[in-house]
Amino acid sequence: MEIVIDGLKINYKIFGKGSTALLILHGWGSNLEKWEDIASQISKNELKVVVLDMPGFGKSSVPETAWDIDDYILFIEKFVKTQTGFGRKFYLLGHSFGGTLSSVYSIKHPTKVKKLFLVASAGIRKKTFRKTVLADIAHLLHNFKDIPLYGIARKIFYKYFVGRTDYLAVKESMKDTYLNVISKDLTEVLPKISVPTVIIWGEKDNITLVEDAYYMDKIIKNSKLIIIPNAGHDLNRKQPDLLVKEVLNSI
Repeated sequence: MEIVIDGLKINYKIFGKGSTALLILHGWGSNLEKWEDIASQISKNELKVVVLDMPGFGKSSVPETAWDIDDYILFIEKFVKTQTGFGRKFYLLGHSFGGTLSSVYSIKHPTKVKKLFLVASAGIRKKTFRKTVLADIAHLLHNFKDIPLYGIARKIFYKYFVGRTDYLAVKESMKDTYLNVISKDLTEVLPKISVPTVIIWGEKDNITLVEDAYYMDKIIKNSKLIIIPNAGHDLNRKQPDLLVKEVLNSI
């Protein structure tokens, strides 16, 4: 299905016809196709499940300007208003980057979220000397994007010093958005989450570390922590049945 919001074509799918809705927000670099199996299984339990390609990902349009967290939250607010079944409280599940958005949305709209599911959620970005230096270098490199050898220098930096390729994997027009997103630290605002929260994490997650899960569980009131043994970051792809089980057990 497709809908246009503020000139952006948004691709999304609806599973099930239940009276209660669940909205799934995927992670950075992901798309709704990687959540179809999860959505389909959950929808069999009298739930309406909606999954979308966030702006800049999958088959949805790329914003013309760099977005930050607030822009994505505004978009989610507008998208929710277009969907039937979201007039009452709904379940909200966010994975990785989608977890960041889900957290902020729940803080801003606590009366709309029935229960929040944070799956390997990003957002805890404790500042260390190493992280500060790497972030400064990343922004410095981006200022030289128009000079020769920039591409090679950027690949070397992210591969051998950062150890992550999220930045390299996105479209050129989304790189500023990525830098805006990773600069957002939720450490101070997560305690403001007031809705019931289920934190689901892979024991061996090497992207959003399991220590973040324990920290979130500590500072978020009314939260429940579920650690899936021997699982990594991509629970929706590697352990979909276990993820579905834990979500349904918590609804």
